[in-house]
Amino acid sequence: MHDLIPRLRQARIIPVVRASTAARAATAVAWLQEAGLRIFEITMTVPEAPALIRALAADPDLLVGAGTVPDARTAEACLEAGARFIVAPWVDASLSEPCRDAGACLMLGALTPTEVRAALAAGADVVKVFPAGSAGGPAHIKALRAVFPDVAFCPTGGVDARNAPDYLAAGAAFVGIGGKLVDESLVAAGDRAAITRAAEDALGIMRA
Repeated sequence: MHDLIPRLRQARIIPVVRASTAARAATAVAWLQEAGLRIFEITMTVPEAPALIRALAADPDLLVGAGTVPDARTAEACLEAGARFIVAPWVDASLSEPCRDAGACLMLGALTPTEVRAALAAGADVVKVFPAGSAGGPAHIKALRAVFPDVAFCPTGGVDARNAPDYLAAGAAFVGIGGKLVDESLVAAGDRAAITRAAEDALGIMRA
């Protein structure tokens, strides 16, 4: 087991930060951090994402990773910037070596048992189940866990504060929450209170 997995299990939530500008992504992280969140996945769909990862990773209180990583070269740039985990919503064995060399945690995406096996064979420490909501939700996680009882699953896609406890009860190690937590329209409108409230709701449900 990778040594980051216990910390991720304890946190239960990985906010998945997607935004059309790096400034909005940074604002969202700042507001979520203010609410008490400390782990963030910065997706490569954010412009100049490695630079943002570098800035955030300078804060020793934060655990920062890179999401939607398309290839090994991008993974290396993110790891050099300070990313501690690398996430792809598909199976890509080329990401394993840079993660292993950097001591980072690798999360690869899968939906079916065959894909889960392929992700594990490709070096995944965690299997990201994406898109979880449209694939059957918590029942799908429960079914996968029956076959793979020792695998750390992280469902993402359609997960929110309301249904996250159901995913955890079904056997997920932790969950990724994106648009339901990092709503770019609210960030663009400067609605810090709404973002903070969503984070506090999520944290409250997780603690309960």
